[in-house]
Amino acid sequence: MGTDRSTTELAADLAAAREALPEHVAANRDAWDHYAERFIEPGERSWRLGPGEERWGIFGLPEAQLRMLPDDLAGRDAIELGCGTAYVSAWMARRGARVVGIDNSPRQLETAARLQREHGLEFPILLDNAERVPYPDASFDFAISEYGAVLWADPEAWVPESARLLRPGGRLHVLTNSFLYFLASPDDEDEPPTERLLRSQFGTSRIVWPGDTSVEFHLTHGDWIRLFTASGFEILELLEPQTPADATSRWMPKGSDWATRWPAEEVWKVRRRT
Repeated sequence: MGTDRSTTELAADLAAAREALPEHVAANRDAWDHYAERFIEPGERSWRLGPGEERWGIFGLPEAQLRMLPDDLAGRDAIELGCGTAYVSAWMARRGARVVGIDNSPRQLETAARLQREHGLEFPILLDNAERVPYPDASFDFAISEYGAVLWADPEAWVPESARLLRPGGRLHVLTNSFLYFLASPDDEDEPPTERLLRSQFGTSRIVWPGDTSVEFHLTHGDWIRLFTASGFEILELLEPQTPADATSRWMPKGSDWATRWPAEEVWKVRRRT
């Protein structure tokens, strides 16, 4: 008899694997499988960008401004932590890196695999989460997260894990919401940030927004500094970019004016100590 397993057996295995996930990881897998369709068209658009054309974050800030990607990626081992549709991984592959993408959402990775085929780019994309990456110590020269692990994974787990994965001198670059943006954001995601603080700075690192089930993580600058340094990193740069006055965003349609006066996003660049 053959060894093929029934659909029921496979479904039972997937359900058991999900039950073994930490609560926030399972919640975010469900959420991002639900969100995935909204990110197909933006992913397709971003996959079409070539070297030097990359644009980042809520307002599509240019690579020339943020310099999220090192100049010396060719021949380097790189990993994207929370790759989604894997367009950042594709950008790195086109710059000559040996790339791995990892993401928690099966549906996001379905889109990533399709776009790999359509664009003729092959690199591993793994279904897992950045808090536990199935690669040996010191496997990579560069790690990156744009609204991936940096926002949706527990930083007390994924930051030390990224340090483990990086070789001495390896760099980690992340882009996420600024902490000020978080403090000034109302509970209604359709409303823009306000000109006053709406929540305490203390005790708010793990957030479930009203009406949602996904779990976000927002750290103060002091907590990022503590965690990076304790994990073996030295901090190279913190960017808090100003959004151009003419910028628009499908993700923050009412917030562009706010973002011209206060930073909506922040970029941390750190290096694994030798």
